[in-house]
Amino acid sequence: MQILNTIVLTIHILCVIAILTLLLLQWNKNPRKLHPGILHSGLTALLAGLIMIGLRHSLYASDPSKYPVLDNTKYSIKLVVLIVILLLGYRNVKKPVLSKNIWLTMVLLTIVNIGIASAWK
Repeated sequence: MQILNTIVLTIHILCVIAILTLLLLQWNKNPRKLHPGILHSGLTALLAGLIMIGLRHSLYASDPSKYPVLDNTKYSIKLVVLIVILLLGYRNVKKPVLSKNIWLTMVLLTIVNIGIASAWK
């Protein structure tokens, strides 16, 4: 079960890196266009995150002393941030031009999501 958790965590991290990379590749492009891979990576990261939460609850349910606190607040905030990124993406994926404000918001939300995952222990 721990190996599965590690695999899913790796997939989640790679997906978040893919979101940030695909957004940053639009830095100098004129006009900016939303790459559909951002949405695919976002959905995969969302699914992997939900699987990780389920695995964590099942891994440590029998012995809570190993991992006493599952911080659902942290996971909820990360979920909301990712949902906002996905909503912005779905609203703008078919538009010929991605506005700078939407692009910047998506980049900042992705960085915030990475910061929450890294700093909040």
